[in-house]
Amino acid sequence: MNKISVKIAGLFFISIFILECISMFFLHNNIIHSRVHEELFSLQTRGNNHSEILEASFHDDTIRHIAMMEASTDMQVILTKPDGTIFMSSNKVTDEMKKIIKSVPKNIPHEGLILEDDWKNAPYIASISPVTVGKKITAYVYMFQTTQKIKEMISGLNRHFLIAGLLSVLFMIIIIVFLTRFVTHPLIQMNEATKRISKGDFTVSLPKLGTDEIGELGESIKVLANDLEILKNERNEFLASISHELRTPLTYIKGYADIARRPETNNEDREKYLGIIVEETGKLATLVKELFNLAKMDENTFPIEKEEVHLLPYFEMMIEKVSPALQENRMILHLECPDDLYAQIDPVRFEQVILNLIDNARKYSEPNTSIFIDVALINERIHMTLKDEGKGIPEEDLPRIFERFYRVDKSRARALGGTGLGLSIVKQLVEAHGGMIEVTSSPNIGTTFEIIL
Repeated sequence: MNKISVKIAGLFFISIFILECISMFFLHNNIIHSRVHEELFSLQTRGNNHSEILEASFHDDTIRHIAMMEASTDMQVILTKPDGTIFMSSNKVTDEMKKIIKSVPKNIPHEGLILEDDWKNAPYIASISPVTVGKKITAYVYMFQTTQKIKEMISGLNRHFLIAGLLSVLFMIIIIVFLTRFVTHPLIQMNEATKRISKGDFTVSLPKLGTDEIGELGESIKVLANDLEILKNERNEFLASISHELRTPLTYIKGYADIARRPETNNEDREKYLGIIVEETGKLATLVKELFNLAKMDENTFPIEKEEVHLLPYFEMMIEKVSPALQENRMILHLECPDDLYAQIDPVRFEQVILNLIDNARKYSEPNTSIFIDVALINERIHMTLKDEGKGIPEEDLPRIFERFYRVDKSRARALGGTGLGLSIVKQLVEAHGGMIEVTSSPNIGTTFEIIL
């Protein structure tokens, strides 16, 4: 049996066993007390009945009749005078009976009383009932019953309780075994699944475990395994992409550096090769910088320092920065933004977001096209929309464009100097501001990015 099954079974057993012992103890004591009380009450009632008969007819025939009636029972009746002299007895009077008779208290009530109720240690239980004739106590009726009958009854009751207790423990053990197996089996399955996950096997499958907390835990483990498998694949792809992205500029740098070092290379070619080396070094530096930024974002150490920014002059300043590049491509940028709109953003980080989107629109659009930026306040949220008239993004590529190193057109992206990290950084920066970014696109019509803060 599994360790957790043993622990749960042990806890269940101890808890139920203690509860059952307490219940049995109180039930046993109550039953014994009730039965002994019944015997005492019956004894006293029988004595009172004899007393009433004698009060109605105090004659020798009546006395003999009572003696004969009790002689055949397990009780014994003794009739005494007020001074304690024995007048009649249904059986032989023992020394223990005489001791009880001598210790009779004064002022006995008419309904009688119990003289001896110690059934555990005394040989008899006893009661006394006065016989009153003409407002004067004429005699006393003593009733005796051996305690052996009560002890035998209690002994039989104890045997029944012992058998019931043993059967209860047996059934309890059987129920606990099945119950713990039912409860712990899913936990054991989940434990095995987590062990497989820790060893790198994410292909875990758990059966439907219900809708309770254990079922929710099983679903969480399956989601975790799927997420870890995706993360593992993404990590492998990420490492492969980094290796590839670093290898390309390093190959250019090493190759052209070797050519530039050759004595037979003329100055003009050497300058050309050195220019390529500088260009590739710049790309490499940009790649490393963006990787460093992504690493800081993943560790939540990327500082976001928000302040209230007046959006219209903020966007106009950015447009002024990109105007030379747009004019070179013969492109026009249109801005629609209310003059009274403000936002709590990090101006430096958010500028990186907008410039990256504008630069992508410029790179992937043809000359003589336009870029449209529209900023508006809708339902207490700021919506920033950037739309171009470029070649668009195929529908199958849209879900992956924010992945690191993912390129729709890899050959063209490298030719344009892209690292495949820009949109991933954009998405993380927007989310770091508490916002979200969405994209829609139609091939040969254009792409629209919408940021909602």
